[in-house]
Amino acid sequence: MIRNVIGSVLALAGATAAVWSPFRAWYDGRHGRDYAIDELFTGITGTKSDVLGSILLPFAFAALLTLVGVVFRSRLLVALAGLVVLGFTVFWMVRVGQAEGSLVIAGDGRGLGDGVANAFGGGILLLLGALVMSGRRAPPHRVDQEYRPTHPTLDGPPPVAGGDPDAPSRPPQASTPYAETRTFDVPTPDPERENPPPRG
Repeated sequence: MIRNVIGSVLALAGATAAVWSPFRAWYDGRHGRDYAIDELFTGITGTKSDVLGSILLPFAFAALLTLVGVVFRSRLLVALAGLVVLGFTVFWMVRVGQAEGSLVIAGDGRGLGDGVANAFGGGILLLLGALVMSGRRAPPHRVDQEYRPTHPTLDGPPPVAGGDPDAPSRPPQASTPYAETRTFDVPTPDPERENPPPRG
């Protein structure tokens, strides 16, 4: 329980940092919301993009995955959200490096800005949250063992499922032999023998 709470807090903090990062400077003072999502596939240009069509879109999707993962305590969804954030951030850096020729980190506002740091930090927090969370525990599965008597006549009947385990068991029943049947031949009475004819 505690692990799920801590992991959920880390995941929500990471999702918040990732969604907030496009509103910060990413490179040379240009905010992340100014980069169109299609520029990651066609090449970085100087054209300003709409907010909904910017790099904010995959980060918002990652935040949605995080919310669903926290509600259902799914480590897989939270980890997937972290991979989405880190993947798009790295992909953006590759595209900017190709457009600029190199990536520069400077303290005067030139080069990589704090928005990239927020995106990286958010992705790492999401992965940490997925690692800390214990996830959903499966309910205990009870398997009833099949009753197999060792002796078919001396052992009693199988226990009734759901019965009282403290109830006394039935005593073993001995086998009852079948009654022996005998056949007797009954002689048929002879009427002449019983009533002999009179002698003259």
